[in-house]
Amino acid sequence: EVQLVESGGGLVQPGNSLRLSCAASGFTFRRTDMSWVRQAPGKGPEWVSGVNNDGVITTYADSVKGRFTISRDNAKNTMYLQMNSLKPEDTAVYYCATGRTAALFGSSWYPRGQGTQVTVSS
Repeated sequence: EVQLVESGGGLVQPGNSLRLSCAASGFTFRRTDMSWVRQAPGKGPEWVSGVNNDGVITTYADSVKGRFTISRDNAKNTMYLQMNSLKPEDTAVYYCATGRTAALFGSSWYPRGQGTQVTVSS
């Protein structure tokens, strides 16, 4: 059974940083492309960033490009999202997911994990 456990969220002031983690199990992580997806209250899912199976290819939504960095450690079955220069509009529940194409995460997508809440507010 695929299990994805997100952690690392919290309440931070604008301009500060957070590092999210995603612990994966139940599938061959090192062979699987991955993404971070977020969902703000009352809004649909928004793909944030994707990484290919070996961590070489990374892609970002325009809204986070230059501020967020996705990475993974296949030896630990863990993916990360370093979020710098956080803005109030980054406030959302953040989920990790398999696949790295933004088109996979439309309105019908649903998360496997519980997500981690990120709140950016002064």
